[in-house]
Amino acid sequence: MQTLGAFQAKTHLSQLLNDVEQKGETIAITRHGRVIALLTPVLTEDPVASAIDSIRKNRQGITLGKSLSLKSLIEEGRR
Repeated sequence: MQTLGAFQAKTHLSQLLNDVEQKGETIAITRHGRVIALLTPVLTEDPVASAIDSIRKNRQGITLGKSLSLKSLIEEGRR
Protein backbone atom coordinates (compact mmCIF):
# COMPACT_ATOMS: atom_id res chain seq x y z
CA MET A 1 0.00 0.00 0.00
CA GLN A 2 1.36 3.35 -1.04
CA THR A 3 1.33 6.18 1.53
CA LEU A 4 1.36 9.88 0.67
CA GLY A 5 0.99 13.14 2.55
CA ALA A 6 -2.13 15.22 1.96
CA PHE A 7 -0.24 17.88 -0.01
CA GLN A 8 1.33 15.30 -2.34
CA ALA A 9 -2.03 13.61 -2.79
CA LYS A 10 -3.63 16.93 -3.70
CA THR A 11 -0.98 17.77 -6.28
CA HIS A 12 -0.93 14.27 -7.83
CA LEU A 13 -4.59 13.31 -7.45
CA SER A 14 -5.09 12.58 -11.15
CA GLN A 15 -2.20 10.08 -11.23
CA LEU A 16 -3.29 8.51 -7.95
CA LEU A 17 -6.80 7.94 -9.31
CA ASN A 18 -5.31 6.29 -12.40
CA ASP A 19 -3.20 3.97 -10.22
CA VAL A 20 -6.25 3.00 -8.17
CA GLU A 21 -8.38 2.39 -11.24
CA GLN A 22 -5.86 0.59 -13.45
CA LYS A 23 -3.64 -1.24 -10.95
CA GLY A 24 -6.17 -1.79 -8.18
CA GLU A 25 -3.85 -0.17 -5.65
CA THR A 26 -4.96 1.15 -2.29
CA ILE A 27 -3.36 4.45 -1.32
CA ALA A 28 -3.22 5.84 2.22
CA ILE A 29 -3.32 9.62 2.61
CA THR A 30 -1.73 11.01 5.76
CA ARG A 31 -1.77 14.31 7.59
CA HIS A 32 0.95 14.92 10.18
CA GLY A 33 1.92 11.24 9.99
CA ARG A 34 -1.58 9.85 10.68
CA VAL A 35 -3.64 8.06 8.04
CA ILE A 36 -6.77 10.13 7.42
CA ALA A 37 -8.13 8.57 4.22
CA LEU A 38 -7.79 5.59 1.91
CA LEU A 39 -8.21 5.61 -1.86
CA THR A 40 -9.43 2.13 -2.78
CA PRO A 41 -10.89 0.67 -5.97
CA VAL A 42 -14.65 0.22 -6.11
CA LEU A 43 -15.82 -3.39 -6.07
CA THR A 44 -17.34 -4.10 -9.46
CA GLU A 45 -18.88 -7.41 -8.51
CA ASP A 46 -20.52 -8.81 -5.42
CA PRO A 47 -17.84 -10.61 -3.37
CA VAL A 48 -20.37 -13.14 -2.03
CA ALA A 49 -21.57 -14.07 -5.52
CA SER A 50 -17.97 -14.29 -6.67
CA ALA A 51 -17.10 -16.66 -3.80
CA ILE A 52 -20.11 -18.87 -4.57
CA ASP A 53 -19.17 -19.05 -8.25
CA SER A 54 -15.60 -19.96 -7.31
CA ILE A 55 -16.77 -22.77 -5.02
CA ARG A 56 -19.08 -24.13 -7.71
CA LYS A 57 -16.28 -24.12 -10.28
CA ASN A 58 -13.85 -25.85 -7.91
CA ARG A 59 -16.24 -28.63 -6.96
CA GLN A 60 -17.06 -29.66 -10.54
CA GLY A 61 -15.88 -33.17 -11.27
CA ILE A 62 -15.42 -34.07 -7.61
CA THR A 63 -17.44 -37.11 -6.58
CA LEU A 64 -17.80 -39.31 -3.54
CA GLY A 65 -16.87 -42.40 -5.53
CA LYS A 66 -18.96 -45.34 -6.62
CA SER A 67 -19.35 -46.95 -3.19
CA LEU A 68 -20.35 -43.77 -1.31
CA SER A 69 -23.42 -41.63 -1.53
CA LEU A 70 -24.42 -38.48 0.28
CA LYS A 71 -27.36 -40.30 1.85
CA SER A 72 -25.12 -43.06 3.26
CA LEU A 73 -22.72 -40.49 4.72
CA ILE A 74 -25.58 -38.64 6.40
CA GLU A 75 -26.90 -41.89 7.87
CA GLU A 76 -23.40 -42.81 9.10
CA GLY A 77 -23.12 -39.45 10.83
CA ARG A 78 -26.41 -40.00 12.67
CA ARG A 79 -25.25 -43.26 14.26
